[in-house]
Amino acid sequence: MPNFHRVVITGIGAITPIGNNIDEYLLGLQQGTNGVSGITLFDPEQHPCKFAAEVKNLQSENFIDAKESKRWDRFSQFGVIAAKEAFNDSGLEINETNAARIGVIIGSGVGGLLTMERQAQILSHKGPKRVSPFTVPMMIPNMATGLAAIALGAKGPSSAVSTACAAGSNAIGDSFRLLQLGKADAMICGGAEASITPLGVAGFASAKALSFRNDSPQTASRPFDAERDGFVIGEGSGILVLETLEHAKKRNARIYAEIIGYGTTCDAHHITAPSPGGVGGAAAIKLAIEDSSISLEQVDYINAHGTSTSANDKNETSAIKSIFKDRSYLIPVSSTKSMTGHLLGGSGGIEAVACILSLTHNFIPPTINYVNPDPECDLDYVPNIARDAQIRVALSNSFGFGGHNVCLAFSKIN
Repeated sequence: MPNFHRVVITGIGAITPIGNNIDEYLLGLQQGTNGVSGITLFDPEQHPCKFAAEVKNLQSENFIDAKESKRWDRFSQFGVIAAKEAFNDSGLEINETNAARIGVIIGSGVGGLLTMERQAQILSHKGPKRVSPFTVPMMIPNMATGLAAIALGAKGPSSAVSTACAAGSNAIGDSFRLLQLGKADAMICGGAEASITPLGVAGFASAKALSFRNDSPQTASRPFDAERDGFVIGEGSGILVLETLEHAKKRNARIYAEIIGYGTTCDAHHITAPSPGGVGGAAAIKLAIEDSSISLEQVDYINAHGTSTSANDKNETSAIKSIFKDRSYLIPVSSTKSMTGHLLGGSGGIEAVACILSLTHNFIPPTINYVNPDPECDLDYVPNIARDAQIRVALSNSFGFGGHNVCLAFSKIN
């Protein structure tokens, strides 16, 4: 058997609809801030859904050279800014000696959708010669990874995961595995997404996945509530710096928490719908717990995928019950998507950050807009107000179109 390395988190960064850095995001989670409002990124007049959870008041030129940023899609800007925050937070340094041992994996479910739409319009109206030479590098989903690696000088293991709404969590889990096996000393990882575009919103609306609560957008993201009617699309990025415990200790790094388990499965059932009863999600949870070598009794909090769609919330509740049985009713389960909306491939990144903040600040973020209990969703969803709690172990669930399921397990460092 290989001698697995323990893996710890030494840096965190976030760009979210409720805060453009870690301090703002933490405050938003603690206060139950609502990040949903009318769409401003384009004119939504002709769309059946006219609201989203946008990143607000971000001056990208404060973080990225203004000329360069024009050659980057919005999702890449989010990923690089969050990666820089996490990297600076970690105190890690990259030089010629260690660059090949530090890598980057940033997941994105959609990639540069805004670039694709704009350049398709230019092609249609002005012809092929007017299409930007930066079109392809702006829209491909690996570019947040590539640009972060360039910005930081990381020359180690590098890839991009695109498993829909599980992408950010898969990126963290895959980085965890590389470090466990000693293939790197540190990894910069997470997810980034920017799909609040005319095509993105129209596509999800046509699929009947979005809420259409235009008369009350701030109450639209209501995971596990009986009156939920779809998710609210969000945008942003969440990034972690992971290191082997030995590497972190050697440089006297500040350690937030430890990542102790990773489970990933596929439903192999349907292109969008989860498997009945949440069987695939339950399998991922089971694998993460087994990987962690912890008992069911040690899990103190679950950050749910909790999208606010009828099928997801019901099936995720069933998945949790199938694993934890009667103890399911004793474990706080909350969906931070009630505040941030659903960042698609970026959601696993910011929700991993939320788990780490819960562990280090001893609180559980709420599920806001929870008013009407659903008999099929009958767990403790931490309704509306954050809760003080001593968290030892937290799980983060992410489930994506195509049947991709991920569960990550985090713990206080012993």
